[in-house]
Amino acid sequence: MTNASSTVEVDLGGRLIEIPKDGLFDRYRMDVPLDEVAADPRVPSVGFFRRLPKTQVQSPIGTTWTPNFYYAMSSARLTMIAPSSAIRKRIPDELSPLEIAPGFGLVSVMLFRYDVCDIDFYTEAAVGVAVRPARHGGFSTAAADLVAALGDDHLHSYVLALPVNTEIAQVRGHDGYGFPKWVTDLDVGIDQARTTARISNADGGVDIAFSAPTPKQKTFETGKKVSTLTSYTRRNGAWLSTLNQTNILASGTSLFPGGVDLTLGNGRMSDDLRALRPIRTIRFDSTTSAQAALHMPVPVSVR
Repeated sequence: MTNASSTVEVDLGGRLIEIPKDGLFDRYRMDVPLDEVAADPRVPSVGFFRRLPKTQVQSPIGTTWTPNFYYAMSSARLTMIAPSSAIRKRIPDELSPLEIAPGFGLVSVMLFRYDVCDIDFYTEAAVGVAVRPARHGGFSTAAADLVAALGDDHLHSYVLALPVNTEIAQVRGHDGYGFPKWVTDLDVGIDQARTTARISNADGGVDIAFSAPTPKQKTFETGKKVSTLTSYTRRNGAWLSTLNQTNILASGTSLFPGGVDLTLGNGRMSDDLRALRPIRTIRFDSTTSAQAALHMPVPVSVR
């Protein structure tokens, strides 16, 4: 068993970071044998990953394998309505908000807990907005885009804030993918009864805190419900798109949920969320069991 207090230093694209000694990344550098992962009691199965062969690629963080596999994870998403005018002020001009009604778009607070993955345990949270797919003009497709986004089939997003609680997740996410990541104390708990999170600010106080009853969970066979998320980022002036495929195993949804406690304190996440001016919560999704494959970003033309 890995000693959580024992670390080693590794080089990622010229940056020296500390990682857990004898953890999955220390031993396998993103190319973990699936048979070994399958022996971990926290991992439901590895069939989803056997159909996704890895490829070795060059990246700003050095030679790496893609996709990044998340073998056991949970997540949650609180979706709110916000004025499109506020969203447009917070996203690049090349992107357009996905509107739920004329003048109103969708913003989300997202929570993630990765119990077993190629870069070891970590948690993260996000403030993001739903955007129209790149180079996907035409109002005739707006309704279909909205149905897909709300149904979790294929959401396109632009992330404003994405704090994490480990250095390797920050370096890979920021330098390799172009996401606005930083390291902070970040606790996420998602179980059958309740979904909670606390994201700390730079002073150790509350940036965002969240608590809500977990919606009743429905289980799915592996591979039967796979959602996709395409995120747009810019790195060195170039646009990139990153694909994330999530194999949902147990999930539930509450529409116009009650009992949601979202506390905005002081910090980067709460500042971004306030600037978006959300006016109403319309949906809460909580996934107690899932797996994911996060692909390395590829160049994209957004217009």
